[in-house]
Amino acid sequence: MVQFTLPADSVVREGRTWPAPGDARRPRTFVVYRYDPDSDENPRRDRYTIDLAACGPMVLDALIKIKSEVDATLTFRRSCREGICGSCAMNIAGRNGLACISAIEDYSGEVGIHPLPHLPVVKDLVADMKHFYAQLASVKPWMRAQSSPARDRERLQSKEEREKLDGLYECILCACCSTSCPSYWWNGDRYLGPAVLLQAYRWLADSRDEAAGERLDDLEDPFRLYRCHTIMNCTTACPKGLNPAKAIAGIKKMMVARSF
Repeated sequence: MVQFTLPADSVVREGRTWPAPGDARRPRTFVVYRYDPDSDENPRRDRYTIDLAACGPMVLDALIKIKSEVDATLTFRRSCREGICGSCAMNIAGRNGLACISAIEDYSGEVGIHPLPHLPVVKDLVADMKHFYAQLASVKPWMRAQSSPARDRERLQSKEEREKLDGLYECILCACCSTSCPSYWWNGDRYLGPAVLLQAYRWLADSRDEAAGERLDDLEDPFRLYRCHTIMNCTTACPKGLNPAKAIAGIKKMMVARSF
């Protein structure tokens, strides 16, 4: 299993330790990144030991228990609890994933929890996604068609055309893939990253969309597309089992095909 290691940060200090309850039957320690840019000079890692006998099975359950019963100041995003919304994306034991579908029993020893790597931190486990969403908007992830649909009919697709979207439309934009990509770490200001490029290909592959030429023109850039070096971290990191690297390869093939 590939592990995604956070960059070394010597200024992160050890913080407060919260011991397990005296009657804990299954104590487990979670080492959680804490940082409030408005009040903290440097980040710290707090250690929380909770009783798994009185906790749900997922990492998100542990975080909710810590916030509800131990330390109300802990901050993180969460919503659906079903691996659908992507809100609780974070780095768990050195690997990006969704806390709501990451089983505690899959990790041994102390479990380190950090925000998604190489993004600014809003507070604690909440990463700043503004730049990521701006990049998404730049590829215009919606159907663009000049022709008018037939009266009283939808824009139809064949079964084969619809199947080309499988593995693309399921992306929940959690950014686990993009923030596991070294090329995105190094060139995130200009390289769009795996998640956004997968979204771009989702519309390039859609037979109902009529803006393929414009979309490819927008991606024809030394950085926006071609900083991908097929490292495959993105595919390994995707909690939905998608293959962003394959989607990026699909865009590159379309670039080559239109040049002939």
